[in-house]
Amino acid sequence: MLKNLLLGAASACAPAVRAIACTGISLTAADGGYVQARTIEWSHGPLQSLCVVIPRHHALRSFTPAGDNGMEFRARYGTVGLAVVRPEFIAEGINEKGLSAGLFFFPRYGGYTPYDPSEADRTIADLQLVAWILTQFATIDEVKAAIGSVRITGLEPSSVVHWRIGEPSGRQVVLEITGGEAHFFENPVGVLTNAPGFEWHLTNLANYVNLRPGDATAQQLSDLELRPLGGNSGFLGLPGDATPPSRFVRAAFYRATAPQRATAFDTVMQCFHLLNAFDIPIGIEHPAGEAPDIPSATQWTSAIDLTNRMIYYKTAYDNTIRCIDLRTIDFDRTDYRTRPLDLRQRQPVEMLRIDS
Repeated sequence: MLKNLLLGAASACAPAVRAIACTGISLTAADGGYVQARTIEWSHGPLQSLCVVIPRHHALRSFTPAGDNGMEFRARYGTVGLAVVRPEFIAEGINEKGLSAGLFFFPRYGGYTPYDPSEADRTIADLQLVAWILTQFATIDEVKAAIGSVRITGLEPSSVVHWRIGEPSGRQVVLEITGGEAHFFENPVGVLTNAPGFEWHLTNLANYVNLRPGDATAQQLSDLELRPLGGNSGFLGLPGDATPPSRFVRAAFYRATAPQRATAFDTVMQCFHLLNAFDIPIGIEHPAGEAPDIPSATQWTSAIDLTNRMIYYKTAYDNTIRCIDLRTIDFDRTDYRTRPLDLRQRQPVEMLRIDS
């Protein structure tokens, strides 16, 4: 009976998670602090989102397409994650060693090895891979060495994601599974969105080789002098739509032209400001008149300070930035726990008096 209940829950979750589209950036502060930030999108209603604390030695088990019979593992490192739909499905997080990982929707271009019931004891669902990575490993190289020991599967055929993994050193890789094979790509631009594959996005940046910060110079067209109509004309042609390729290009140029901030905290705030430009208005995601009554398709935005082990986040319902400091958690004594990102889905407003 329990197996059937868990199977039903997993099946119900998969279609919701499939529609997530995300934009990820990363920046390094002058003091060496390294920050990875991202958005989470879901345009069909409120997305259940949770903060999850996993203590050391906590036992976990993966779902498979057949139920709750997947790989069992025990946490080596304390972890804090931001999960969607279920606490098992950590979409972004960090462990006590400073390793951070997150999943990004990757439709049609990724492909896992078909689920084999005889391999269930080493099978892990793609939506639970972040939890496995963060509870088991301290470095990217450890993840790369171990990835061949597990079989990654989707909870339903069209659910495919890829992953961003980063270290406090500033190193970041993208993991994609195509044709059942795991491929790691070093990330020289510090950006990730969704489909197509990561290498395609890097190649596509060459289509915008003419872009530069600041203003374009005046040009002579026959007897007519053409001058910019306003500031930032050097970015004329930068795509502004919400498709993954356009968001990747825009994020890459915004990140590359962002001035370096002094501290990790300043850099976290800068990441939030940059990612404000990637909030997706709910009205553009649906035919006219069919949008659900939610503030934005961008349900939450997070920024993780890998150097100082701190998770910051805000939501569509409450733009107040909240923070979880892993250094204040005793991962040997704390319990496994979860809590909603928003205890109350309402934006606080500070009322000011100017008559006294």
